[in-house]
Amino acid sequence: MKYQGAEIVVKCLLEQGVDTVFGFPGGTILNVYDVLYRYQDQIKHILTAHEQGAAHAADGYARATGKVGVCLATSGPGATNLVTGIATAYMDSIPLIAITCNVALPLLGKDSFQEIDIAGVTTPITKHNYIVKDVTLLAATIRKAFAIAASGRPGPVLIDITKDVTATMCEYVEEKNIKENKITSVTMTTKKRTPRTDPPPSNQGFGVTFTAEDINGAAKLIAESTKPFVLLGGGVITAAATSQVAELIGLIDAPVCDTLMGKGAFDGTSEYYTGMIGMHGTKASNLGVSDCDLLIALGVRFSDRVIGNVTRFAAKAKILHIDIDAAEINKNVLSAAAIVGDLKEVLEKLIPAIKPKKHKDWLAFINYLKMRHPLDYNQNDLSCPFIIEELYRLTDGNAIISTDVGQHQMWTAQYFRFTKPRTFLTSGGLGTMGYGLGAIIGAKSGCPDSICINIGGDGCFRMNMNELATASRYNIPIIQIIINNHVLGMVRQWQTLFYDKRYSQTVLRDKVDFAVVAKGLGCEAFKVTKKEEFAPAFMKALAMGKPTVIECIVDEDNKVFPMVSPGAALSDVFDESDMEV
Repeated sequence: MKYQGAEIVVKCLLEQGVDTVFGFPGGTILNVYDVLYRYQDQIKHILTAHEQGAAHAADGYARATGKVGVCLATSGPGATNLVTGIATAYMDSIPLIAITCNVALPLLGKDSFQEIDIAGVTTPITKHNYIVKDVTLLAATIRKAFAIAASGRPGPVLIDITKDVTATMCEYVEEKNIKENKITSVTMTTKKRTPRTDPPPSNQGFGVTFTAEDINGAAKLIAESTKPFVLLGGGVITAAATSQVAELIGLIDAPVCDTLMGKGAFDGTSEYYTGMIGMHGTKASNLGVSDCDLLIALGVRFSDRVIGNVTRFAAKAKILHIDIDAAEINKNVLSAAAIVGDLKEVLEKLIPAIKPKKHKDWLAFINYLKMRHPLDYNQNDLSCPFIIEELYRLTDGNAIISTDVGQHQMWTAQYFRFTKPRTFLTSGGLGTMGYGLGAIIGAKSGCPDSICINIGGDGCFRMNMNELATASRYNIPIIQIIINNHVLGMVRQWQTLFYDKRYSQTVLRDKVDFAVVAKGLGCEAFKVTKKEEFAPAFMKALAMGKPTVIECIVDEDNKVFPMVSPGAALSDVFDESDMEV
């Protein structure tokens, strides 16, 4: 049957099981929005206050549900406003489809009104992108885009469609069992992640195979180790390999740490767990990894904030790296052995090849580190660590938490004991201030029965607080907690430690009243200044069933510890007690 291109777009979304999209309309995408109006009983559209909020909401929806997130924007500024959100998803390997519409084909390349080469703009920050100029290729392109976004190492895919394609009639045949479709004659741009050294052969995660020799080599390294340590990244969550990871850890009796993106990949209350690794990782994790003889790295990319000084990272250890993307092997850290493949499939093959082994003395040493160097903060005053621990207590850990970027992000990673995957949403790679509010709106849209909380600093909240209007428009009962220290906290911390307290442009003491702003945007609001005020305010917010802001006033000079100085080794980790010596 023949349909207009715009209706083919919507029908293809339904094919892929899409039930929610986030976006903002405009001239070139009006045909698609006209069709969405007719299909509103099948696809819910969330109108965000800004296109960046739409991209973050689609990202948060994807992280919380495991599905592909979808956002829509018109041409020109609408499309470019998606860029930060697309880049955020790209850095953290989040499956996202961004659909933009451009000017009609005869107007391309002529500096037409609101024309932009969005495919060119987003080439470095998408897994693939497409320009669709022929309606006969539209359905196949959309199907392929979803397959690419979700397979292998996930990532964002942009589809730019000329307006005349959305208006043109074309034969459409529904595909109920979606498979990868071969596409020809479609303009496509691709960015592959370039490794520093030559990795094993791979085609970016599509059909990657590993051998019995790979499995046996890994099992041999594990058998020979007396001080193994397991490092978990976001790839564990993407691969849905949490149960296999738990089985592996019990089998080899090894301590476990995680990256920021790996939170929830392993039970944060387990006796094996040592906390986060890296610049603001625990001393137990940083010192333990520095002393281990085998580091088993699962689904990690060894970013600079994780490894510190690369020449001194895990210097006593052999590294076994397992990841779906061959480009990550030997890119930042050289491995003694590596397996390229789907992590869940690899572990299902590796676990039977491993003989159970206990490491009593090694675990005793790690437990000593945990007892000797616990996380600590000033218990007397209202602070972000206190608030995080209260959130954990009041929700019994059963909540989806998003954050913005900065001190509050690190404190959340340190003090909220995540036990399940897809419950911590944060911008790990790009470090996007203003990410969290859009993300938690997306998460609540996809997981309506979950408690959904965004934690942000006052600096981050200023970035995208307009999305409170989105939450109130649809009465999405998210809770926004503002950690208000009246400064750009993390930047100020660096200025204190490394810039001789020259606080250049980091003080935010002005006349902005966040409670008034929140109420003006249709939300409830509380202000908390004392420890005893937080729990009642949170429980009221939870009971209201409305979008609510809780502004918490904390000291401007609270700092995140432990810390590793830029360029230093993980073994050089320090906290306030070390500074007093």
